[in-house]
Amino acid sequence: MSESPRRELEAADVAVWLREHPNFFLHHPDVALAIDLPRENGRATSLASYQLDVLREKNRELNRRLAELFAVANENERLTVRTHQFTLALLRAQDLPQTLAMAVGSLREDFSSEWVRILLSKPGMDVASSPWWAHASRDSAQMAVFSDLKPDAEPLSGRLQADKLQALFGAEAAQVQSSALVPLGDYGVLAIGSSDPNHFYPGMGTFFVRLMAQALVAALARFDMSVPTP
Repeated sequence: MSESPRRELEAADVAVWLREHPNFFLHHPDVALAIDLPRENGRATSLASYQLDVLREKNRELNRRLAELFAVANENERLTVRTHQFTLALLRAQDLPQTLAMAVGSLREDFSSEWVRILLSKPGMDVASSPWWAHASRDSAQMAVFSDLKPDAEPLSGRLQADKLQALFGAEAAQVQSSALVPLGDYGVLAIGSSDPNHFYPGMGTFFVRLMAQALVAALARFDMSVPTP
């Protein structure tokens, strides 16, 4: 009966076997002495020393990842507190202009936003224009450029098209290098602009922006003249 040909062992096979038999070198110390380990300053390190170095490197990597997670957690906590303060400020507003002023003030002061624009378009939400907000009818040329933005769409981040920038920021449009455009349901749009081209970018997280937009929509609904009073 002929013997089946032996399969050549590969390095991966040896590595797997040694992981499954960690006590192998305890019973075969002569093999451990024959192993060629990485060298430092021309001398081979001991197996124990090499293992310790590997563990130290893994520990440094774990500490680095923990530091990153800690920084993200701190940033999320800071944003959560400020989003809560934003919502409370809207609740304190007594009328529509004050609601808009509270929203703009919080975004500029608490979130260090350089440019903020709220463009309302729903009938019955007429308000005197300011440098920060305005009302435009839905069939106006100013609102026509947002016809592709659905009321329940996700916020857009990055470099907006020139016509959208002009409709939002007017003479200051050229200074806005990146922005977040947030639909406000049936009420219009909110835009936050920055002179930093990398401040807002496609694919960035918009969780807190969406929470603030939802709070603003709920606040605007309190002064919606088109909604019948129960």
